[in-house]
Amino acid sequence: MKIRVYTQNEQAKGHFGDGEIVENKPIGFPHEGSVVKRVGPLFYWAWAKSLKTYEIPLHPHSGFEILSYVLQGTVGHRDTLGNLQQVTTGGAQIMQTGSGAYHAEELGKDTEMFQIWFEPHLAKTTKNPPTYNQYDHEQFPTETADGVRVKNIIGPAAPISLVTDSLMKDIAIPAGKAYSLQLPAGYAHAVVVVEGSGSVGGHSEAGEPPTVAHKGDFVVISAEAETTSVTYQAQADAPLRIVLIQVPLEVDYPLYRK
Repeated sequence: MKIRVYTQNEQAKGHFGDGEIVENKPIGFPHEGSVVKRVGPLFYWAWAKSLKTYEIPLHPHSGFEILSYVLQGTVGHRDTLGNLQQVTTGGAQIMQTGSGAYHAEELGKDTEMFQIWFEPHLAKTTKNPPTYNQYDHEQFPTETADGVRVKNIIGPAAPISLVTDSLMKDIAIPAGKAYSLQLPAGYAHAVVVVEGSGSVGGHSEAGEPPTVAHKGDFVVISAEAETTSVTYQAQADAPLRIVLIQVPLEVDYPLYRK
């Protein structure tokens, strides 16, 4: 198992308008300067924050599966498919952009959201009609054990299922508590620390000391040779919140060159 932490200084930056929306990008677009260019078919990940209400005007997408996940606030959506929607804290929008569509997004003041692009086999998905779906926070199944809350966003236990091989969870760990889950061989966890600080590590008998990560850090954990258990531990005096995506390290189709 390999663990690497990328601080905000190693992530790309972006903005819209005159800085009404600012972005940290754990995975940026080509030439934006993020140290991480992709994690398997996980193509792009931006953490956007709006300083005032601002609309990103209509712009095109095709092929990619694009998730907008609202950490706090309100995101409006309109597109050329005829959708005019609004999603609030804890909700998500998913566009499987297929053969192409235009959409616009309006972030309310003080909104924070993730926009994440997953890359399926583009030569195939661009032949499909585009779709849009939206889910409120209450529609995502949540499990709680020993105080740890796990919200399932993408995958078999969640309402969102993508063509791209992927899982996504929003995990809240109380102070001093830990959460462990399996990382299959040939897969990676891509993790953004949303709140707090904590450590990431494998079983102690493996001789791997835990790695520390703080708010805003991007952590990539890969299991190339064998399935392993990964433990996320909150510090003793404060809770830890992470958003975790699991994707394969390699896929059996060509990926967009970055």
